[in-house]
Amino acid sequence: MAPGAAASAARHNSAPGGIAMRRFLKVLAFLPVASRTPSYTRLIWELVRDERTPGARKALLAGALGYLVLGRDLIPDDIPIIGGLDDLVVVVLAVDLFLEGVPNELLHEKLDLLGIDRASFERDMAQVRRLMPGPIRRVVRRIPGAIGAAVKAVESTGIGPRTRQWITREGSIA
Repeated sequence: MAPGAAASAARHNSAPGGIAMRRFLKVLAFLPVASRTPSYTRLIWELVRDERTPGARKALLAGALGYLVLGRDLIPDDIPIIGGLDDLVVVVLAVDLFLEGVPNELLHEKLDLLGIDRASFERDMAQVRRLMPGPIRRVVRRIPGAIGAAVKAVESTGIGPRTRQWITREGSIA
């Protein structure tokens, strides 16, 4: 490629239209993954029900569900197209981080149980990760560790047993 042509291509790709087209193509490539959502929903349900799945990862999913149920959005839903994107981003990131924290043996066991091809699953997860902006993924990746640290901090105070004792004490609110 000629030096002038390379500079022209770089300008074209960095233009707003070029960026929008690349994002549109990424979303379009996501459609086959979306068609497998029912299988992946069953996989997540099986993993949530399994006691070997880390509690912090389950809490992450619960937090994402709470975000969706509460209806308080970062971007109001009445804004066309992008209004629903924040919900999608929260769900995709939560599911990705949830699956990332599940032990590989357990994940493979559940994939086999449900008849989900491992190679297809890995390709789909890679596709989903490419769809999410890197800076957002890096920030959100820290959430499970923060949840775990908060749980340890609360446990170290001994407040759980004392609270249970106070609630079950005769004459208390329970």
